[in-house]
Amino acid sequence: MIKKKRMLVLCPFPYGVAAGQRLKYEQYLDHWRNKGWEIDISSFMDEKMWSVVYQRGNTVPKILGTMRGHIRRLIDLFRIPKYDLIYIFMYVTPLLTSFMERLVITLANRVIYDIEDNVHTQHNQISKIEPNPLVKFLKWPGKVNFLIQASDHVITSSPFLNIDCKRITNNGYCSYVSSSIDTNRYIPKSKYSNEKTVVIGWTGTYSSKGYLDLLQNVFLKLAKKVKFKLHVIGNFNYNLPGIDLKVIEWKLESEIFDLQSFDIGVYPLPLDDWVHGKSGLKAIQYMALGLPCVATNFGTTPMIIKDRVNGRLVKTENQWVDALEELIKYPNIRKRIGQQARIDAVKNYSLHTIGDTYDNILKSVMKETK
Repeated sequence: MIKKKRMLVLCPFPYGVAAGQRLKYEQYLDHWRNKGWEIDISSFMDEKMWSVVYQRGNTVPKILGTMRGHIRRLIDLFRIPKYDLIYIFMYVTPLLTSFMERLVITLANRVIYDIEDNVHTQHNQISKIEPNPLVKFLKWPGKVNFLIQASDHVITSSPFLNIDCKRITNNGYCSYVSSSIDTNRYIPKSKYSNEKTVVIGWTGTYSSKGYLDLLQNVFLKLAKKVKFKLHVIGNFNYNLPGIDLKVIEWKLESEIFDLQSFDIGVYPLPLDDWVHGKSGLKAIQYMALGLPCVATNFGTTPMIIKDRVNGRLVKTENQWVDALEELIKYPNIRKRIGQQARIDAVKNYSLHTIGDTYDNILKSVMKETK
């Protein structure tokens, strides 16, 4: 009998709740198990902390949750050497120095580090501009860079981030792996019709709410030109006076159904270095559902969307208004762009397509022995 390989996943969030995990490596855990892996998961946050972490206040539960997370990581240290591979997503611990990361690297047989967004540049900026020594200590800038340097293989969320990580890593093994979609579940439902009021939609969490705020003036200007509804799916309350707005609480079991209520998806982004690390996940979700996506023409997005072919790329406020107005007025354009978006999502971002990349990374890492 072939001995099973053992993997321990160290991640920030509980299983199945965070899009960065759900629509990336979590989708492949069962596939890897079928390939002979025995997989255990240890999240820093437990369900109790996840329920309050993005809410205002709740200081004591957050402190207690952080303490539980660190205790969980201390327990993990004793079992790390028993695994063939440690898969780290984002960090081992979110605060303090890189001491815990260094222990994991020392104890582990092999390590894959999966990094999302340009967090390494964020950490570098903290050391340069943060005057408070306590904040510098709590958000230790060397943590992320150390993991990039010392891991056996680094998985990145964008081509730009992949280039940066290749400059930092000690061994040069870095792979860009896009977010992916189960296109058998993400089924288009839009009728591309104007029989009912057209729905513009956005989905995200409290941490990305600021991106949605970028479109407040766009929506107010657009409302003076055409009639539309705005659906916001998230884990926060949202108000925008003067707009026909529906806020939908994000729930895993209804996520796809709620997304299917959209006729147009929007993906606004700020024009800063942080965006270069983003994978374009929201755009890919909309595309898989056959929705025309209007997105900021910056970062990874132009690599995913071709303007007027499978989506719309815009930068200025007027371009946003014009693109959305056109899509609302002309359902035939929505249909043409949306149907092509679905074709491209299945071809480039389905589980089968991205899964092959993961398989190749696992094979290459397991060939190397520390």
